Amino acid sequence: MPADLRRIVAIDGPAGAGKTTISRRAAGELGLAYLDTGAMFRALALALGEGGHALPEAAIDARLAAMTFALDGSGAATALLVDGHPLPDAARTEEVGRWASGLAVLPVVRRRLRLAQQALGRTTDLLAEGRDMGTVVFPGAACKFFLDAAAEVRAARRVRQLAALGRPAAYDAILAAIRERDERDRNRAEAPLAAAPDAVVIDTSDMTEDAVVARIVAAAAAKTGR
Repeated sequence: MPADLRRIVAIDGPAGAGKTTISRRAAGELGLAYLDTGAMFRALALALGEGGHALPEAAIDARLAAMTFALDGSGAATALLVDGHPLPDAARTEEVGRWASGLAVLPVVRRRLRLAQQALGRTTDLLAEGRDMGTVVFPGAACKFFLDAAAEVRAARRVRQLAALGRPAAYDAILAAIRERDERDRNRAEAPLAAAPDAVVIDTSDMTEDAVVARIVAAAAAKTGR
């Protein structure tokens, strides 16, 4: 079935805006598979290791060409399969996140993963979360959202999240990392972070998770009529 006949919801926004948790919940309520595109960059980063962004473009392109991606399940239970296997927990560390951010600015990486994401959208009804879903990957998506929040709020959320995982982190260091990533994401040459012209922008700074999910689900259900 063509992607334009599929149910595709696009959610973009900077790191720490609440995209992941909210997207998983919204996908579940809408009966959609959840596509965590950031996990795809992390998968590549883990495969290439530290300094992967400095490898020759041909080497990065060859590694990506050999990787396969698939989705299994829906909502929070969706599994991203990389080369037939679930993404390992090691890909979720702050260190691998930094490696992934370095790779994300490379045009060859963005092009390859964009094609992989669009291929998933041609075969699966999904909610895609990332930084250029509504502007580049799925510009024809029926529903687009851009979640944002003050950098200070996002840093505090990340510190609490890490503490809950037993990985205490310094607020100042997390805030600096978020600001650095914002700068890099918003000013990269290819597919910079920005809200699509027709996206619903939601500032989550002072909203509860439940309120944000409810707004997205109501808007998406009304738009798709399902």
